[in-house]
Amino acid sequence: MLLAVFSDIHGNRQAFEACLKVARAKGAERFVMLGDFVGYGADPEWVVDTAMELVAQGAVAVRGNHDQAVNSSSETMNNEAQIAIEWTRGRLDIAQRRFLAELPMLVEDGDRLFVHSEASHPQRWHYIRSTADAAKSLISTPAHVTFCGHIHRPALYSMSVTAKMTGLVPKTDISMPLLRGRQWLAVLGAVGQPRDGDPSAAFVLFDTTSCQITYCRAPYDVASAANRIRENGLPHWLADRLSEGR
Repeated sequence: MLLAVFSDIHGNRQAFEACLKVARAKGAERFVMLGDFVGYGADPEWVVDTAMELVAQGAVAVRGNHDQAVNSSSETMNNEAQIAIEWTRGRLDIAQRRFLAELPMLVEDGDRLFVHSEASHPQRWHYIRSTADAAKSLISTPAHVTFCGHIHRPALYSMSVTAKMTGLVPKTDISMPLLRGRQWLAVLGAVGQPRDGDPSAAFVLFDTTSCQITYCRAPYDVASAANRIRENGLPHWLADRLSEGR
């Protein structure tokens, strides 16, 4: 089965639509969404409704820190992110907020684990910035492959049976086999707000039969997404950064 795995959609309708279109064209049979459906972007209602529809059709979804912040005042964020969350609270209805609140922190699916941040303490929202961070996540689960997001930059880590770690920045559209003799941590990058210098939306395809992973990018109408942010009175910095991929 070919999985399409998305993370950090962040209310960006244009980016998510582009990713779904590309994934379907490439033959994706099932969708997985690793949280942060809301925050930053100007179309949280559409994104959450779409996620709800996909889950009803068999997709997997987990909770991100921005999703949690919509229903909890204990989550602390920078000023721009907090403004966007408070605005988002006023846009979502009860059903949409309940959907976000009831999402699991992680999902185990065979020899795969799906989580927003990382597996060792998913509720603490740690970032995977290094092989040391990746190792903490990998040793906490027997899963062959862990998929996560949160940091908005694509990366791929692995750990051998002797706990030797490797890490790399994957190249776009190059399929890589995830060998059975190692554990793997695939950090997706972001659909709605990439931060690796490439403004195009990022997601991953994973073939569960061949254990091959492909990091994908989907160009989208960045100007429209940015204009939606400005038109809704959200901080302009959230719009400006989209064109830079920062």
